[in-house]
Amino acid sequence: MNIKHLAKKVDNAAANASPIAQLTKANDFSIDDAYAIQRASIERRLSRGEEFIGVKMGFTSKAKMEQMGVHDLIFGVLTSEMSIDNGGQVAFSKFIHPRAEPEIAFRISETIDSELSLQSLSGHVDGIAPAIEIIDSRYENFKFNLEDVLADNCSSSGLVIGDWSRPEIDVDDLKMELVINGQVRQLGNSRAILEDPWAALQHATRLASKYGWTIPKGSIVLAGAATPAEFLAKGDEVKVIVESLGEASFSVT
Repeated sequence: MNIKHLAKKVDNAAANASPIAQLTKANDFSIDDAYAIQRASIERRLSRGEEFIGVKMGFTSKAKMEQMGVHDLIFGVLTSEMSIDNGGQVAFSKFIHPRAEPEIAFRISETIDSELSLQSLSGHVDGIAPAIEIIDSRYENFKFNLEDVLADNCSSSGLVIGDWSRPEIDVDDLKMELVINGQVRQLGNSRAILEDPWAALQHATRLASKYGWTIPKGSIVLAGAATPAEFLAKGDEVKVIVESLGEASFSVT
């Protein structure tokens, strides 16, 4: 197995919006190997001028963990190329089969370079916001296993962040809506994110530290989805509404 070769395959698939067969069909590799492929693919992005802007968490619901047969969360890296202005537009041609998820975002106020306790997190966060993540698996027909997902940077493809609010707002029991073309497509609660999105942030510090990432001041951490994802189509108007935090939105052109 050649990590750089597999990273190139994943990176090219994302850059060209061209699906590939799952990597594990022809390659046997571990979770640690998968994270190494992920890192190598991100390094390719950074070498092209993209900037590290944060990390995202996955499998933050117990139901999703059980569905995938796993016992730990996963994380991916966010880059500047993925960022979409709140209220902005993104071309459908940029993706393969994109889906949107309602999330909560944290803004990091002090660089994090080691695992933090849940109690110490508040001293490293200066904002909380409603967010939308666009996920877009690079695999044909959505056929993948855990290692494939990790190698594919956990399907990270886009994000929209709403207005920032003070971090003292209690976010462990907030109604969250995913609205597409004026219709509520998913209705959930922030409690679905590990029962408290702050717990997801704590796991982000653990996994980032384990796999050698620093989360710099000013970075964003997406805590994970509060509902199942919804497929997107050209022309869609997408909005997430989070109780007490406000809205984030974008349109697909």
